[in-house]
Amino acid sequence: MNLPRLTQWVINSPAIVSGAPPIESHSPFLSHQSLSFDPYTGNHRLGFVYQYLCGKLFQHHPDYHSVYEELQINAQGRTLGAIDFINEHRSQSWQHWEVAVKFYLLKQGFWYGPHAHDRLDLKIQHMLEKQLPFSQSEAFRQAYPDWYALSQHLLMQGRLYVNPFDKEPIPDTLTFEHYQPEYTVKINPDRVTGFWCYHSETHRINEPLFLLSKPEWIIGRSDNTPRYDGSGEGFVHCQSQSGQFWFILPDAWPNN
Repeated sequence: MNLPRLTQWVINSPAIVSGAPPIESHSPFLSHQSLSFDPYTGNHRLGFVYQYLCGKLFQHHPDYHSVYEELQINAQGRTLGAIDFINEHRSQSWQHWEVAVKFYLLKQGFWYGPHAHDRLDLKIQHMLEKQLPFSQSEAFRQAYPDWYALSQHLLMQGRLYVNPFDKEPIPDTLTFEHYQPEYTVKINPDRVTGFWCYHSETHRINEPLFLLSKPEWIIGRSDNTPRYDGSGEGFVHCQSQSGQFWFILPDAWPNN
């Protein structure tokens, strides 16, 4: 796993959405931050690796003096919720950060994950309605009475994908089905850089594809990445010989 390359991606990649606070359009990390890495021994799911890197970057950031990660709130033997990061800023203020790396595909006006139950508008709604307000909840205040008046911050990085064989207009803003935020959430057009298509459309891709491992979803293929042979019934994430990222999905997606 190429942690230095993954770290540079986290530092330099803009968010996939922008808007008023608490939504952050760019990462808070510094391009000149230098980290040394021990071998990674944690969970290799992409979200865990991403949060680990964000934690390292917060810990080595000159503006942050204290970093508390994955704080769980428990009551009566059960977990009520967890917070990604509570950070002390050099301004002597405390910040609540939620971070996520996500990949969404445009279909009929909505941005779906490759697992179609995951959708960008629903994820943002959950973050704004449930996850970020948790640091203002009574349960949190009882567990951490010294942390009050926390500012809230949401960083969502990743990549957005369109089907080049179906010229659907790319929306400027995020459409919510059952939620109306206080402000407009904008799609970052600079992150609409991926392509997707159905299995039945792969013959229209005129260059070889290479099958990506989860860390390669972020940084792209290496010299050892295997060539995609077109097999499999589920979705796959690939990169073409020229560098284009592709999701290949079952023909029934997103209704499968």
